[in-house]
Amino acid sequence: MKTVWHPGQLLSTSSAYWRGCTLQSSVRLKVFSKLELGPKSGQKLALELGSNERATLLLLDALTAMGLLHKEGQNYHNSPEAQKFLVDASPDYMGHIILHHHHLLDGWAQLDQVIQTGRSPQKRSFGQDAERESFLMGMFNLAMQVAPHLAEQIDLTGKTRLLDLGGGPGTYAIHFCKANPLMKAVIFDRPTTEPFARATIAQFGLSDRIDFAAGDFISEPISGGPYDAAWLSQILHSNSFEDCYSLIKKCVGVMKQGGIILVHDFILDDSKDGPEFPALFSLNMLLANTGGRSYSQEEIVGMLAAAGVEQIKRHPFQAKNDSSVIYGIIA
Repeated sequence: MKTVWHPGQLLSTSSAYWRGCTLQSSVRLKVFSKLELGPKSGQKLALELGSNERATLLLLDALTAMGLLHKEGQNYHNSPEAQKFLVDASPDYMGHIILHHHHLLDGWAQLDQVIQTGRSPQKRSFGQDAERESFLMGMFNLAMQVAPHLAEQIDLTGKTRLLDLGGGPGTYAIHFCKANPLMKAVIFDRPTTEPFARATIAQFGLSDRIDFAAGDFISEPISGGPYDAAWLSQILHSNSFEDCYSLIKKCVGVMKQGGIILVHDFILDDSKDGPEFPALFSLNMLLANTGGRSYSQEEIVGMLAAAGVEQIKRHPFQAKNDSSVIYGIIA
């Protein structure tokens, strides 16, 4: 359903970053984590944060107005949702992906210049390690909202060796293995990802079934085959059309006949003007300057068919952010 635009909707959209920045700053300052054990006054919280008292009170009142905090007298405490999703000790913590969004802000603020020049913007650095952690664990945050449900809906009966290409911390490999007790998996991703992946796999008690192979899947061969299932989640949008096709062909080359290849991404309509999130995500990739963008169903099906994949179908699964799955069988 298309948005009905009117002045109020325009202003709400234009100022949406106010709410985003308020949330992101609060996560970065660990406001919600400081309130994990119960209510505190604004003055006490400012002392613990080492922050300006007046500014802190304004922030806490804004968070209360947003419904993320509750205020009783001079004391503030987490809402149930903040306690569940925004306290860093919670197993459902979403703070990593929120911090990743915070790291993207400088680029989005310069979108007009990028549209004019086609060149990536100059952005402040939050530190390579911090940015890597927020990205990788942010992908874990997002995947944990999808992977358990998706693993139950995709039939991998009889498949025993899964390639999770660019699998990051291994969330999908973990849940596919949990749903398929005879399956083992290999995550193929950059060496810097390995510590995060092995730690996450160990948390789920699957170190004996999920291994990690370090490499650059664009420029290097894919190791560890043959596989009878391949999972490419949120990989295509980071690469050019030519690299995507080359990557799919490379995956097909290390798979058994009759194996299944699954592509999970933000998939555009064939007209490329919707759904909204995949279309906006193309701009996010423009700012990242990887040559990537969201691809349409027609484009992904074409890549798979050209690589020798048959019986290509769109899976009925669709996530809330319009990510979905196209799959086919290796001829």
